[in-house]
Amino acid sequence: MGKRKMGKIKAKYRLFLMAVPFIIFVFAFSYVPLFGWIYGLFDYKPGLSLSEMDFVGLKNFAKIITDWSDLSRVLRNTLVMSGLGLLAAPIPMFFAILLNEIRRPLFKKFVQTTTTLPYFISWIIVFSLSFAIFSNDGLISNILKLMGSSETFTSILGKNNAVWIFQWFLGIWKSVGWNGIIYIAAIAGIDAELYEAGRVDGANRIQLIKNITIPSLYPTFFVLLLLSISNILNNGFEQYFVFFNPLVADKIEVLDYYVYKVGILINDYSYSTVLGMLKTILSIVLLFSANKLSKKLRGESIV
Repeated sequence: MGKRKMGKIKAKYRLFLMAVPFIIFVFAFSYVPLFGWIYGLFDYKPGLSLSEMDFVGLKNFAKIITDWSDLSRVLRNTLVMSGLGLLAAPIPMFFAILLNEIRRPLFKKFVQTTTTLPYFISWIIVFSLSFAIFSNDGLISNILKLMGSSETFTSILGKNNAVWIFQWFLGIWKSVGWNGIIYIAAIAGIDAELYEAGRVDGANRIQLIKNITIPSLYPTFFVLLLLSISNILNNGFEQYFVFFNPLVADKIEVLDYYVYKVGILINDYSYSTVLGMLKTILSIVLLFSANKLSKKLRGESIV
């Protein structure tokens, strides 16, 4: 299409055309897979067409009740890990505020780069580093031996009572820099005249942060918090897959890993489809519930 023809297209249509590839992407990867939910009503066998499968109705849904002892343990782990994640929700905001207060540009870029980099590191690499440091023959164990310690070092990777906190700290370390970028952008959008007016009134840096920066970040914080609540059942898969071992299996098996185990390891594809449906439906319910609560308490919502 030539420049003359492009000039005739109104701005709103240009924006729409720019959004079309992303709309197609979202539709292809978020909505087309929903047609696979129908396999939850059949006894799915790989290689067979839908007409060749046995229709079982709600039989796979009934497995949720019969398998409740395992499922309740998995849901407990999922909710605990997500709950710890919600407790850490303010950390990226305060990190962004502290980063914004750094006055040396080079040091500021160094801190931002080093804290954002872990987000792009594969969980496999994170596990390898953790194993090299915290295993029974790892770095900490060897340092203790060199210091003359006679106590046997027990790897935290195999401590059942420490797995939740350890995975929580790893999640914070890996995501705080990346999540802080959103707040850094929000801080950049705060009107500079507000800070000038505060300085004229005699406010120091702490008072400016308390009375201008933090209140200005509230909308961003609550939007991200609502999205986190809606994703409370989505802990992710890679982290818990690579750190899974028999010693901590009781505490680290979250819903995403359980769906993988049922579908891929046990080959019960229909039941894993039902579990995926349940997770999606509950996530939607949580989103609208949190949105309604926000509208009632704050007078604002995102939906």
